[in-house]
Amino acid sequence: MNFKDYIRVIPDYPQPGIRFKDITTLLKDGAAYRAAIEAMHKAIAHKEIDLVAGPEARGFVIGAPLAISLGVGFVPVRKSGKLPGETVEASYDLEYGKDRLAIHADSIKPGQRVLIADDLLATGGTIATTIDLIRQLGGEVVGASFLIELSYLPGREKLGGIEVQSLITY
Repeated sequence: MNFKDYIRVIPDYPQPGIRFKDITTLLKDGAAYRAAIEAMHKAIAHKEIDLVAGPEARGFVIGAPLAISLGVGFVPVRKSGKLPGETVEASYDLEYGKDRLAIHADSIKPGQRVLIADDLLATGGTIATTIDLIRQLGGEVVGASFLIELSYLPGREKLGGIEVQSLITY
């Protein structure tokens, strides 16, 4: 299956010069969505994984079904202030300013092997911050799995050598 056929590219969104990769066209096609998750599972099936972590919000729609497919739990990584329990947090840079991500302090036990899953690897800031949060809790990041990778951006460089699997590359 050519998964690129299911991704809508929207020019000049959210600003001129950007070619936004819209995954909603893949998500609404049940067979394509299932096939994408199965292909992502197959690419990382050789790894020992205890948990999948996914950053808000599209990491939830990739990470949660991938976790179910692997038979492991899912850990949501949220924007600061969105989780009700005790959290650990880390900041990351945006194009114009900073933001913070949070994870429940009891979501990962020391030594657990965690795969990060998200829809898109672009500049790598969100994923690098997610790696930091997992490590703060004593988790071992065993890799990162993405539906799409924008290989013309420096995302991989920010991940400190973490193994990356990408289903679709632009």
